[in-house]
Amino acid sequence: MITTVTGKNQITIPAAIANRIGLKSGSRIDWQLSSKPDEIRCIVLPEPSVIAASLRGAGKRFLKPGQDPSAALLAERNADESIRATHLK
Repeated sequence: MITTVTGKNQITIPAAIANRIGLKSGSRIDWQLSSKPDEIRCIVLPEPSVIAASLRGAGKRFLKPGQDPSAALLAERNADESIRATHLK
């Protein structure tokens, strides 16, 4: 399939290709130069929501049994607020 570059350096990706690789409005593509002067490589980047979903729960392997990271964070914030309140008086 052949496309033409417009005056604004834009191209239209043929529908058959866009559908096959799941492109839709807002998809991001990383353009990379090849070692050959007449070739360009493009990579479809995953959506941010897909990246976030893949990371969900990734830190669980670092938790010790019975550890509550939310409670530890709240305790740390409360300690910081106490220190700030003491210094402001």
